[in-house]
Amino acid sequence: MGNTKTTLALAIAALAAPFSTQAALVQVRVTAQNLVPATGISFAPLRVGFNNGSFDAFNLGAAATAAIVSVAEGGSGSAWFPAFAAADPTATLGSVLPGPLLPSSSASTTFTVDTAVNQFFTFASMAVPSNDFFIGNDNPTEYHLFDASGNLQISNIELQAHEIWDAGSEVFDPAAAAFLVVGNNDLRTAQNSVVAFNFAELAAFNGLTTKAGYVLNSQLRADSAVYRISFEVVPSAVPVPAALPLLLGGLGMLGTAIRRRV
Repeated sequence: MGNTKTTLALAIAALAAPFSTQAALVQVRVTAQNLVPATGISFAPLRVGFNNGSFDAFNLGAAATAAIVSVAEGGSGSAWFPAFAAADPTATLGSVLPGPLLPSSSASTTFTVDTAVNQFFTFASMAVPSNDFFIGNDNPTEYHLFDASGNLQISNIELQAHEIWDAGSEVFDPAAAAFLVVGNNDLRTAQNSVVAFNFAELAAFNGLTTKAGYVLNSQLRADSAVYRISFEVVPSAVPVPAALPLLLGGLGMLGTAIRRRV
């Protein structure tokens, strides 16, 4: 009888271990919303990283890194993603699609996140039309998304116009600005300045036609809400809390059968 109990205990421990590991994996739906009026600015697809808080893409008052320039000048993140992965190999990286995100529209993407190692959230997106404006978090540990138990601690992040960044990497020029009919984003003149907050310059694009077909009228004030990122943990196909009791119940029935035979 003693051997039977030991065998059952070991079986339960062995079978429950994968569920314990999987409990750190959660499905997180990230929703990006453009909050500006109908003729306001738009945004390139949101680039995101669930991470350990070690990747710092840019700093206020410092020259923009190649990583953030790839977001701010073209919206692609072609250098942002490799730099992120190099600094934090276990990070979960991706984009919230589709894009661009037009005024008053939203987009959602679901990510599988290991909350045991990736408790922080980092993001970046180009504001358009512009030459090198973007949104993103300067402090890599600003958004502590999950606690030590894997519980979601932040339901949303809301940004105002005064939180829009100017990378300081490209000279203002509508003829070279992204998302304008008259703009050629491949024509860039280096500014050699530093990262700073700047939303007022976006008004200089007012009256110009965007590639989405509307004439820009930014209408931004410092306290204007421009962007919201929302988080929701969604159930997986087979929820772990529901599956584990079924497993343990089955083992209990197996133990009863063994005792009866003994």
